[in-house]
Amino acid sequence: MRRLLVFLSILCAPALAAQQDGPAHPFQDSLFAQLAGTWSMKGDMHGTPQSYSMKAEWVLKHQFLRLEMKDSLYEAVSYIGYDNASERYVAHWIDIFGGRWSETLGYGIRAGNSVSFTFEYPTGPFRSVYSFDGKGWKVDMTQKSAEGKWEDFAHYTLIRH
Repeated sequence: MRRLLVFLSILCAPALAAQQDGPAHPFQDSLFAQLAGTWSMKGDMHGTPQSYSMKAEWVLKHQFLRLEMKDSLYEAVSYIGYDNASERYVAHWIDIFGGRWSETLGYGIRAGNSVSFTFEYPTGPFRSVYSFDGKGWKVDMTQKSAEGKWEDFAHYTLIRH
């Protein structure tokens, strides 16, 4: 009997976890709700000035916040959602560098008005930290070097249109 109960609990676990997410459980987040809208992203990547337009909108029955970033040379789409079963944010980053670099998911943890996403790329860990100060957003990106040190990759300030 005990083996049967263990087997049934293993069999039912995915179904119970799925009930925590899905159409009946939209992604409601007071922090990321502040990011929906149209923005200018201004900052630098490795010290080189960068400027993008960004549009953030709720999609897929409010399961994800879709971020679309563009300039004349670069284009990316990111989907930010929440995994209720694991109690963490998830980010899908898709850009002009194709499938190889888009297969890695980022997982995020919230601390106050910031969410830090970590992507475990084949070349090493990469972090994107989204911070809201009550008026606007900052995005700071760092990557871990081969020597194991976190180094600046890019910094952006978002300005609402």
